[in-house]
Amino acid sequence: MRAAITLISGAPKVIEIQEKPVPEAKKGWVLIKIKAFGLNRSEMFTRQGHSPNVIFPRIQGIECVGTVEEDLSGTYTKGQKVAAIMGGMGRDFDGGYAEYTLVPLQIVFPFESNLPWSTLGAIPEMFQTVSGSLTQALEVQKGETLLIRGGTSSIGMLSCQLAKHLGLTVISTTRNEVKKKFLIENGADHVLIDNGTVSPELRTLFPEGVNKVLELIGIKTLKDSLKCIKPKGIVCMTGILGGEWTLKEFTPMGDIPSLGRLTVYMGDATNLRKDLLQDFIDAVENGEITLNIDKVFSLDQIVEAHTYMESNQAKGKLVVEI
Repeated sequence: MRAAITLISGAPKVIEIQEKPVPEAKKGWVLIKIKAFGLNRSEMFTRQGHSPNVIFPRIQGIECVGTVEEDLSGTYTKGQKVAAIMGGMGRDFDGGYAEYTLVPLQIVFPFESNLPWSTLGAIPEMFQTVSGSLTQALEVQKGETLLIRGGTSSIGMLSCQLAKHLGLTVISTTRNEVKKKFLIENGADHVLIDNGTVSPELRTLFPEGVNKVLELIGIKTLKDSLKCIKPKGIVCMTGILGGEWTLKEFTPMGDIPSLGRLTVYMGDATNLRKDLLQDFIDAVENGEITLNIDKVFSLDQIVEAHTYMESNQAKGKLVVEI
């Protein structure tokens, strides 16, 4: 098979297309013929050398979509369409930057769809992050109110669409007044201009606060987000768009309101229900959810794709189609 192998850490040119034996099927693992995969910034960081536990050379790629080539357990038949997400892909073992990959059975998600592979390739990791944050961490319910802090990010945009699909009222934030119309067109019921503090304005719209907050900016706005929830409300920190990891001052009995809850979502495919992926794909296929895909590359263009990702020009998901 052909595979894009990251030989050592460094610039995009350290990724090289090579011929490599197709992995042999083994018990508890599924051999997948890859049709497409999405690119992720975590893969860029790994390639740059910021993942100390990753040993090079390595076939990177934390997600893929394709068809089952062989499953010794008999769980899936040859030709079944599947997605594989995280669980050590591209880090602990070879991942999706290839024509075939061998992954643990527990991170395989079956689905049926007539969508093109280039579209399906954009879904797994975005689905994992958005669905995991909303349904697992925040446990959103129809009729609730949700504040999305960092609404113009790709995860923020998709979270708004999924939340509306699930029957929630959504308030999204942006720092840019020009993007307000953009968020409304994406489905947000209300848009707040975020200068770091939105809780007073939010309380004029919802005096008791909101049920849930998806915090994508991170600790820079976390304390203010905690001021936005009603009693027994939940704030989930999923993103760090603000670029900082650690709060210098945090007083739990004070910064977290009484009966309020604070959690994080860091992504684990084993926590996700397989039926939610099918529901998500169906919503995309039916036009209820619109994916924002910036560019589709071929495997031969993997260096170009990583260069483009590193340039921060992308305005949506980057996909490689085999």
